[in-house]
Amino acid sequence: MKKLTPVLVVDEIEPCLLFWVDQLGFKKTVEVPEGDKLGFVMLNVGSTEVMLQTRASLKKDVPALAEGPYRTNLYIEVTDLDAVEDALEGVDYVFERRQTFYGATEIAVREPGGNTVIFAQF
Repeated sequence: MKKLTPVLVVDEIEPCLLFWVDQLGFKKTVEVPEGDKLGFVMLNVGSTEVMLQTRASLKKDVPALAEGPYRTNLYIEVTDLDAVEDALEGVDYVFERRQTFYGATEIAVREPGGNTVIFAQF
């Protein structure tokens, strides 16, 4: 195996860009329109990559993957959790800063697409 890139299925991409691009500093490297909106984007910062695809776009591409109410949890290791928290002002927290038994300091937030993003510093 060489690389893992999560594809988050969302209802709309545009509301998610505030979180991923404006707050976390990801850059759009690919975008595919779907009518007058975006159907797919590829985002990256450093060596971290995430893709967002709308349920409507996915339904046209691979209908079986667009079914169901599933959501994803992402676990992202960071070097400066304080900076991430500062960037995420106003975002809904799933849980506030906590220490884990495995040595991580973590926070978890809900991004606009409904997915949980956990940030961890070791």
